[in-house]
Amino acid sequence: MVMRVNCDCNGCYRKMRRIILNMKEIETHLIEKQHNRVYVCGRFRPADVAIKLRKKMKRRVEILDVEEESAGTGDPMPQPTTHLSPQPTARIYPQPTTHVFQ
Repeated sequence: MVMRVNCDCNGCYRKMRRIILNMKEIETHLIEKQHNRVYVCGRFRPADVAIKLRKKMKRRVEILDVEEESAGTGDPMPQPTTHLSPQPTARIYPQPTTHVFQ
């Protein structure tokens, strides 16, 4: 999700970063100071995150773009379509060591 947040100084950005880090549902984030944009990724409702950020920051927050990663079954990884036979594993035996005592 991409948001635009009006921030004036570095203290505002630090406060926003602290607020985002304390949100458990957000996995990753990126703050662009030049464009006043915040990119967040995770499992959350976009409106809830924007409202929480607006209330804590006391700043205007706009949702610019929302991208859904995997809408469907909810599986973290898609299942492979082709069936591959398991490859035989090679056994590695330790080499005999010779100890030399002097």
